[in-house]
Amino acid sequence: MGRVRAFVFVLFCSVLAVDLLPKHFHNGFVFFFQLVLPEYLIHAFFCVMFLCAAEWLTLGLNMPLLAYHIWRYMSRPVMSGPGLYDPTTIMNADILAYCQKEGWCKLAFYLLAFFYYLYGMIYVLVSS
Repeated sequence: MGRVRAFVFVLFCSVLAVDLLPKHFHNGFVFFFQLVLPEYLIHAFFCVMFLCAAEWLTLGLNMPLLAYHIWRYMSRPVMSGPGLYDPTTIMNADILAYCQKEGWCKLAFYLLAFFYYLYGMIYVLVSS
């Protein structure tokens, strides 16, 4: 449960970083743009754990986002580092709006998944 909370916190901070870019308050939040690859790896790790535990419904709910993460990372701009956002194009209004929508949608998905996992944990604890 602690990993999921930390995961949601990191995602919220990255959404906040993208949201604050047009307001020029981005100096302290540049670090969170480097957390894209760990976010993708943690999500892939959760999917592998769901596969090992035979949680087919949960795995089915997470597979579309995992496929999107793989596609998004494979089609990222050419850069020198492992990040996802190109510093020269992130201030483009279209790309910035897309990144904001993407971040808010992923945050909503992770929050819904968090409450689904919490419900599953409580259900197992009460039923046993």
